[in-house]
Amino acid sequence: MNAPVQHTTKAFFDRPVVQEKLKELVGKNAPAFATSVLQIVNSNSMLVNADPQTVFSAACMAATLNLPINNNLGFAYIVPFNNRKLGKVEAQFQLGYKGFIQLAQRSGQFKTISAAPVFDGQLVSENPLTGYEFDWSVKPDPKDTPIGYVAYFKLLNGFEAYLYMSFDDVKKHANKYSQTAKKGFGVWNDNFDAMALKTVLKLLLSK
Repeated sequence: MNAPVQHTTKAFFDRPVVQEKLKELVGKNAPAFATSVLQIVNSNSMLVNADPQTVFSAACMAATLNLPINNNLGFAYIVPFNNRKLGKVEAQFQLGYKGFIQLAQRSGQFKTISAAPVFDGQLVSENPLTGYEFDWSVKPDPKDTPIGYVAYFKLLNGFEAYLYMSFDDVKKHANKYSQTAKKGFGVWNDNFDAMALKTVLKLLLSK
């Protein structure tokens, strides 16, 4: 009878060659880093069944970029993906919106870069030529749901740009490009706002 996959994942991370690789990437923090990865795996029913090699690869990507993978921080995630062609669950590295901001800041080209949810009353006007106008003095009720999300940046040379998407547009985007979002679980389900902010920021930077 096969051992549970979570034990296999732990055994994989206990391998000397894996431990050496982690030491190369995160130094003396390797044991704590490995523990945090295993905690993430064991807290997700799909990741528990993921190929340990793919979990390790995703973790290495986060370590290489020097981004924490605590799901509550929003910098980076390890997410499960059902690879139907190979008939197995794999883990993937996924950059969070705070990770995008941090990497952009490290480039030394940005004066300001941020993303924020937009609530009822904050979106003042929409103009196809000049864009959107916001009133950030309007304070939302903590119980309110955002009506949309906006990302903004300004470069050191003065160039600035922003991108706004309504709540429904973000949801359509999520359902189109994410298997887990379409099925109602995973990071999109657990932290929709963080993934929405990442989406507008990523689309803005890609343009």
